[in-house]
Amino acid sequence: MYKRNAQGWSKHLDFIVIDNISLQLALIIGVFLRTQFFAYSVTIYWNLSMIMVLIDTVMLLTRNAMHNVISRGYLQEFISTLKHTLFVYGLVSLYLFAMQYGDAYSRIAVFLSMIIYLVLSYTTRILWKLHLKHHNRGRKKNAMLVVATPDTVEDILTRLSTGAVNDYQIVGVILISDTDQREICGYPVVARLKDAADYICKDWIDSVYFDAPLSDENVLKLMDLCAQMAVPTHYHVPYMSRNGAKRFSEIIGNTTVLTTSINYVTPFEMAMKRVFDIIIGLIGSFFALLVIAIVGPIIKKKSPGPILFTHERIGKNGKRFKMYKIRSMDMDAEERKQELMEQNRVKDGMMFKLDFDPRIIGNEILPDGTKKTGIGEFLRRTSLDEFPQFFCVLRGTMSTIGTRPPTVDEYIKYQYHHRARIAIKPGITGMWQVSGRSEITDFEEIVRLDTEYIANWSMALDIKIFFKTVIITLTGKGAM
Repeated sequence: MYKRNAQGWSKHLDFIVIDNISLQLALIIGVFLRTQFFAYSVTIYWNLSMIMVLIDTVMLLTRNAMHNVISRGYLQEFISTLKHTLFVYGLVSLYLFAMQYGDAYSRIAVFLSMIIYLVLSYTTRILWKLHLKHHNRGRKKNAMLVVATPDTVEDILTRLSTGAVNDYQIVGVILISDTDQREICGYPVVARLKDAADYICKDWIDSVYFDAPLSDENVLKLMDLCAQMAVPTHYHVPYMSRNGAKRFSEIIGNTTVLTTSINYVTPFEMAMKRVFDIIIGLIGSFFALLVIAIVGPIIKKKSPGPILFTHERIGKNGKRFKMYKIRSMDMDAEERKQELMEQNRVKDGMMFKLDFDPRIIGNEILPDGTKKTGIGEFLRRTSLDEFPQFFCVLRGTMSTIGTRPPTVDEYIKYQYHHRARIAIKPGITGMWQVSGRSEITDFEEIVRLDTEYIANWSMALDIKIFFKTVIITLTGKGAM
C-alpha cells in the first residue's frame, strides 16, 4: 500500500501548528514585557489569544501562505513572513477597533508581540525546514526503481535528485533497450527490461518510476505486472490503469506524475495506524513478557534451547526482517520440515500447515496410534506463541493488523499476483485469520482476502478485525 503525500493545506500542517505556537509565545512575551502579567491569567488577553489563533489559521489557509515553503530561500521566507505578520496584526487591530476593546488592551504590548512574532515565526520556519532536510537525509527512504529510455535517462535522474525534500531513494535503473552500461549518473543498471518484473518481484522495491513511451508493449506489460504485484508506479503522463488501481497526480523530483497503487493512505491515516500500533504494542508486549515468564521454564524443561524463536520473514515490499515467537517446536523443526511435506494441508506448497505436527514440543504419537499434545500445541492453539511479535510492532517492522509475513522459502515461489500480499507492513492478524484461519487452506483464497483487505483498508476495518481476532482467540475457533 502506497503512502500518499499530504495534499492541500494538510501538506504543511506542521508549519501551521508551529506558526500558531510562535504567535502565542509572542503574545505572552509581549504582554509580560509591558505589564509583568502572564497573558493567559487575564481574561481579555486570553480571549485575544483565541481570536489570534483563529485569524492566523484562516489567513494561512486562505492566502495559501505556506505554498512552496520548503523551497523558499531566506529572503523569500522573510518577505513571506513579514507579509503574513502584517495581515494578521492588521486584522487583530481591526477586531479590537470593531469590538471597541482598544482601550482595554496595552497597545505597546500588542506592538511588541507583533515584532516578536515576526522574529519567532521567521526563525522557527527556517529551523524547521533545516530539521526536515536533515531528517530526510538521515531516515530510511522508499526504494525507487527508474525505467527510462537511453536518451532521457540522465535528465530524468538529475531531475529526480533535485527535490527539496525527497521521500525516495533511487536504487537502480532499467533501460528499455539492451545496453552494456553498468552505471548511469552513479546509479546501477540492475536488469534488462524483459527481466525487470522478476527483479522487482524478488528484490526490495517500493515503487517504480516510468519515463518511457507507452507505445512500447514491453513497457505496458511491465506496468501491468507492477499493478498485479501491488507495486506503486509513477508515470509523468496520464496512465489509465486497467487493473482497478487508484490513481492520483503528485510531484516526484520536480516532475508531475500520475501514480497508480492498489490503495493509498494519507499521513494522518498513517499516523493514526501507528498510534494504534504503539498502544496495542505496549499492551501486547507486557503480556508477552508475562507469558514468557510463565511458560519459559516449561519450554526449557520439555525441549532444551532458547525460549524465543527468531525467524527471518519477508516484510513490506520485500524487505526482510526478524520476527519473534515463543518457541513451540523442537530445535530441529526446520530440518524435519521436508520429510513432512507430503502431509502439508496447503497442497500447492505456498504455505506449510499440518493437522498434527510431530515437531511441536510435547506432541507425540503413542504406540496405540493415539496423538498426544503438549505445551507447544497449547501455545499455538491459544496463539500465546504469537505475543512476542508485539515487540516487532513497537519496532515498526510489523503492524497489529496486516497480512501474515511469508517465510523466505515461501516467498521465492510467489507469482506476480501473490506479491500483492506484501504491499503493506505485515501484521500479527488480518483478514484471512478472522475469516476462517484453519478452515482456509487454499493459498489463492488467502491472497484474495489479503488483497481485498489492502484495497479496502480503513482504520474502522482494522478495529473490526482486531476485535474479531480477540473473540476468535478467546474461543479458540479455527486456530492454526
